[in-house]
Amino acid sequence: MTESRKTRSAGPLTYRGDAIPETTTDQRLLDRRGPADWVHTDPWRVLRIQSEFVEGFGLLSEVGHAVSVFGSARTKPGTHFYELGQEIGTKLAASGYAVITGGGPGVMEAANRGAQDVDGTSIGLGIELPFEQGLNDFIDIGVTFRYFFVRKTMFVKYSRAFVVLPGGFGTLDELFESITLVQTGKVTRFPVVLVGTRFWSGLRDWIRDTLLEEGTISPGDPELMYLTDDPDEVVEIVRKSHVDLARREFEAGQVADEAADLHAAEEASESS
Repeated sequence: MTESRKTRSAGPLTYRGDAIPETTTDQRLLDRRGPADWVHTDPWRVLRIQSEFVEGFGLLSEVGHAVSVFGSARTKPGTHFYELGQEIGTKLAASGYAVITGGGPGVMEAANRGAQDVDGTSIGLGIELPFEQGLNDFIDIGVTFRYFFVRKTMFVKYSRAFVVLPGGFGTLDELFESITLVQTGKVTRFPVVLVGTRFWSGLRDWIRDTLLEEGTISPGDPELMYLTDDPDEVVEIVRKSHVDLARREFEAGQVADEAADLHAAEEASESS
């Protein structure tokens, strides 16, 4: 007969034999002299992740209609795309949309700055990085996340559209993740607008000439992205998509008061 091993229960966990910790959970909690390694363990990370979702949802839940603007952190003030990002931020805010960016410098700063220029709502969702960056000075509401996937959830959940100016790997990551979510129906279809025809046309052509030609995407997939150089067209694409969605919700009878108001406003506009 096998000798019964010593057992200790700790909440839902069971330890036996050599796996039993030398101290109890209460002892490790109350003994300030112990090591701090516990804050880096996976169960503790789950609580950190949860807290980041709670903070993000709490911060953005009452923001209203918003548009996320992406682009390079390396774009300098005074350059074409910085000024274009600032103009887009201004026009979006003037049209009633909060402007959400990654909170950093470059294009992100430009869009936040443009929103502030017209007293719009300027939001920055930063990320903890190995090198110092911090939130730019043109943000009214800001939070810095530890985890990329939590931050990405906030971008998608609270945005009516993505506006993507020239950028590097981080910008491409956000672009393709948003396209994938739209393509697979994980999010309600919203526009993804690429700003800078010269910069993005090569990528668009490669998608059409290679991915579509090889059959790795569907015929309608390239049309998930709009391409323009005109800030006014950016706002019009966002606005039209917003109103069209409200109309579909209205006609389906799955409509909030806000969508009904949008539908009525659009009908009035068309009849005037």
